[in-house]
Amino acid sequence: MHFNLIVSTFRNAENNAKGEIFHLLDRLGDSKSKSKSVMSGLIVVNTSLNVFDLIDQLRELVIDEPWEIHYILRLLPIEIVIPTRLEQLSIEISKLCTKMKQKDTYRITVEKRQNNLSSREIISAIAKEIKNKVDLQNPDWTILVETIGQYTGISILRQHQIFSSIVEKRDRLTF
Repeated sequence: MHFNLIVSTFRNAENNAKGEIFHLLDRLGDSKSKSKSVMSGLIVVNTSLNVFDLIDQLRELVIDEPWEIHYILRLLPIEIVIPTRLEQLSIEISKLCTKMKQKDTYRITVEKRQNNLSSREIISAIAKEIKNKVDLQNPDWTILVETIGQYTGISILRQHQIFSSIVEKRDRLTF
């Protein structure tokens, strides 16, 4: 399975959310994206668009046309997808961490679905590869680990690189 975007929606609204994300991606230049509902409320998408630019474009859309987003709750950009194995997770995290500066802080966020690994195992495997300081309250970077069965999506993100339609509408729209 290959994906570079995780879309969360309301339970049983996956088809509506798929239609919405396809419409938005098509409008922004990708008419050939693919998606798959992996469980209730969760869709994985593969788009040819830069997912970080997409997040910025959707923020602008919320300001200009907030009615365009009804079913999409969150969009999580995924930098790499690997088989769900701790040893491979450690290797890939080491590669992605090169974007962090020595003084930067981080936190690890794990979302586990349909998987027997414990969050503690995942966090330990990642933390041993990173020399930077941990800051759980206000990190410079979030190491996002999204396990979905036998696949794991990984990203190292700044807080503004995660899109929440609810937060965007609340924070950016004034009445």
